[in-house]
Amino acid sequence: MIDSVELILPQLLEQLRPLLSAQRQTVYVVGGTVRDAVLGRPTHDIDLAVAEGALPLTFELADALAKPAFVLDRERDVGRVLLADEDFSIDIARFRGPTLESDLLGRDFTINAMALPADGHTIGDIIDPHRGLADLEQGLVRSVHLQSITSDPIRALRACRFVAQFGFSLSGDTAALATAAVPLLPNSASPERIRDELSRVLMSNAPVMGFELLHKLGILARVLPDLALLHGLNQSPPHHEDVLHHTWRVLGYLEAIGQLVAGAKATDEWEHAVQALTLPYQEALSEHLKSTADGGMNGRLLLMWGGLFHDIGKGQTQTIDDDGHIRFWGHAEIGADVAAQILSSLSFSNEAKRRVSTIVGGHMRPLQLALERQAPSRRAMYRYFRALNEAGTDVGLLALADHLATYDGIGDRVGWESLLRVVSSLYRTYFTGYEQTVAPPRLLSGQDIIAELDEPPGQEIGRLLRLLEEAQASGEVNSRDEALSFIRRHHAP
Repeated sequence: MIDSVELILPQLLEQLRPLLSAQRQTVYVVGGTVRDAVLGRPTHDIDLAVAEGALPLTFELADALAKPAFVLDRERDVGRVLLADEDFSIDIARFRGPTLESDLLGRDFTINAMALPADGHTIGDIIDPHRGLADLEQGLVRSVHLQSITSDPIRALRACRFVAQFGFSLSGDTAALATAAVPLLPNSASPERIRDELSRVLMSNAPVMGFELLHKLGILARVLPDLALLHGLNQSPPHHEDVLHHTWRVLGYLEAIGQLVAGAKATDEWEHAVQALTLPYQEALSEHLKSTADGGMNGRLLLMWGGLFHDIGKGQTQTIDDDGHIRFWGHAEIGADVAAQILSSLSFSNEAKRRVSTIVGGHMRPLQLALERQAPSRRAMYRYFRALNEAGTDVGLLALADHLATYDGIGDRVGWESLLRVVSSLYRTYFTGYEQTVAPPRLLSGQDIIAELDEPPGQEIGRLLRLLEEAQASGEVNSRDEALSFIRRHHAP
């Protein structure tokens, strides 16, 4: 790399340079901030390191920016300035050791073991004792030293994440070190750290590459054993791969569909079809995928977790008919339970766990509706969203990815076109007909029914309310008088 090349640094860092340069000690930009500046990639955080006094500097920066500051680790002298409205943060830490060199030596990979003085501007200003620049140029993820991964085994997952995130390769030595660290997982890393690294793989540009590497290195079998067991689990046509490789293919199509919803240019026939289907609802779908559940996970990430686990129930449900046909009766429902157990073990929030397990449990519904080869009725739409709620929109995208992965493309054209009609009906119903079909306003309250029938409160009133709501959603009941007539006809004294 040419030393005089100007680095693309965050604008916020440029704003803070006078304050940082005025410190009595050198302030260094470190870690991923330097890496991303070299790669010309946008970043949502700045990592700074100093020899001492990281927390006082944290609060000084916070005052200058009029933003809140937090103590992350008082003992280790680590703080954070949070710019929540800009989705940005600044982390300031004391060196991990007596010197900058010892700090860089303790980092995970060479591409993250570089530092830039706060007044530096060019590649030539970068301090690079471990040849991180050369590895960036070669597209290589390489550990800093032989104990880099065993000293913190979560770095084995992180290596796979960087491969997926940047499209890099893993050095042979580092792959061997990652495999050697596998027996230390998952006990040596918290569930939250494992969850977060897997989530970053799912949200990378190449999630399939990341998960294939996790499987190859033996990491998957340690952190997600139920998923790893799907390797070699055969399926009958039209499937052409075992369940695990089908899952990888679903992830790939889901990632591509997410890009199409975000406005990426369509090229293949199936991409044009998906984009035409989603375009009328692009803004609403995009907002849905960006919406955040408890715990900070957005809708797109939860959908990717749903795709990862969509067939996990097949490991417990495989049967083989006398003619050799392989079936997986009930795999979606069982898979929802398995997924919920795994998500609990990874410390997912209850809301995120519910959303993902609902996606898994309902992923066959659009495919089943498509078998009818006609647009679903309003009653069918009501029942679909009553079962799946907002996850029903996610399941529509997953069903498209599942079909494409099964055939590695459009394949069964009749089935594909029928599925497109179903998903189109789902989105039209949810995004433009919510109050008519998904959740119609009540024409009668429970008290109204009690008064009309002279019936005490109880299960019968609840049953009638549910029946009435479905009748409204289907268009059978449209007025209060019709509602009263309906409950009288369906009352079971």
